Amino acid sequence: MECNVAEAREPVITVADLQMRYGATQVLDGLDFSIAADEVVAMLGPNGAGKSTTVEILEGFRAPSSGSVSVLGVDPARGDDAWRSQIGVVLQTSSDHNKWRPRELLTHLSDFYRPYVDPWPVEELLELVGLREQATQKLQTLSGGQRRRLDVALGIIGRPSLLFLDEPTTGFDPRARRDFHELVHRLCDLEGVTILLTTHDLSEAEKLADRIVILAGGRIIADGSPPELTRAVSRTAEVTWMQRGQRHLHASEDATEFVRTLLAGEGADPVTELEVSRTALEDAYLSIVEQFEAGETVQTQKFQEVAQ
Repeated sequence: MECNVAEAREPVITVADLQMRYGATQVLDGLDFSIAADEVVAMLGPNGAGKSTTVEILEGFRAPSSGSVSVLGVDPARGDDAWRSQIGVVLQTSSDHNKWRPRELLTHLSDFYRPYVDPWPVEELLELVGLREQATQKLQTLSGGQRRRLDVALGIIGRPSLLFLDEPTTGFDPRARRDFHELVHRLCDLEGVTILLTTHDLSEAEKLADRIVILAGGRIIADGSPPELTRAVSRTAEVTWMQRGQRHLHASEDATEFVRTLLAGEGADPVTELEVSRTALEDAYLSIVEQFEAGETVQTQKFQEVAQ
């Protein structure tokens, strides 16, 4: 379930012809994209594609070689404390705060935001991320998943307008991952937070993101919604059902019409266990990256792609 998407929104992030070079190595090669308010965007790509460099530039931690970048209306390289107070960051690894306790650490850090914003009430935030019962434990006694919840709390304590999430559910068990996904939807739907997510978990990207941006070789090779991405690879769906004690399978480019016809003609032999399945996002992602690496082009109308 993605966040509700408004028809017209101002861009929170705008990137034009973004270049990054380390010596003779071209890490980013002309990135162009924008992210609108309230949007959840997942940035995917193989290792070395340029995802981390792109995010570090957007966060203001690294200056590009050339190109223009605007984040919340400011060049990140020139962002001041007031600008930074509007941005939340959840890094892939935790900081070393082992001697602190969640409640006191959140209380301490919230004071740094007060000159600029009204931070999230600590007790409400502890409840929100599921750490109320661990509020007075030393951080070194928390589990990996609990430490990750605290990382999320630290990232959103200033009620950010824009949130960067780097592999946010690493170490989460299935229940904690589901709770986190619900939190992301709340931040987007109720708090109006724009989110840029990097993850290697394709199922997570499919559940959370309005858009998928795929990087490879320092370039954006595809940009569209998860359904558009999967349709770019294959428009065929598989329909399976049980009838007269036998399992049937049919591949169709118009699964809706096929199912409508099937059910209309079932007569005295009812159709049961009906399922419609399409290409998984993981399969679509791998196919698009492989096509790019082979110098091919993804053929589709809506799905925005860049030929190699």
